[in-house]
Amino acid sequence: MERQEVIDGLIEVLKTVRMIDPERLVGVTEETDFMKDLTVPSSELINIVAKVEQKFDIEFEDDDIDGLGSQVKDVVDLILKVKARG
Repeated sequence: MERQEVIDGLIEVLKTVRMIDPERLVGVTEETDFMKDLTVPSSELINIVAKVEQKFDIEFEDDDIDGLGSQVKDVVDLILKVKARG
């Protein structure tokens, strides 16, 4: 799975989050910050993580999530890492 495929899938997930203005999803890059750029409350991140697990058919471990940063690239890296782990 390519990084851009993961980003595209992540954007699909983010479009389902009512708290995110769809216009903010235009031009999302790996440097986009969930809290600063997309104004996602930290409390909503766990819901996004759950939707990401479902979308990509993966399951994160608690340790994975504990060290998760707030940029798109952090989530992309984590998805690819978990996919590689099998």
